[in-house]
Amino acid sequence: MDGDLPTIGLTLWRADALVLFDWLQDVDLDAVPISHPSHKQALMDLLTRLEETDVPHAAEDEVAVARADVSRDMGW
Repeated sequence: MDGDLPTIGLTLWRADALVLFDWLQDVDLDAVPISHPSHKQALMDLLTRLEETDVPHAAEDEVAVARADVSRDMGW
């Protein structure tokens, strides 16, 4: 990360972080519809930040519970 660029702090629900990390690990970003290359880079930057947490060490059963929690009551 470029130290000269402004940053923000972001608080995520752990379940969201687990689901996003799991998806970003598996998704083919070349197949994700984007309208600008910066979208792909921003997703990779998010993956990099998530890799710096304890999220990558979550057990598969914890990811499964997180998926259920995040998708509960979606209503769509």
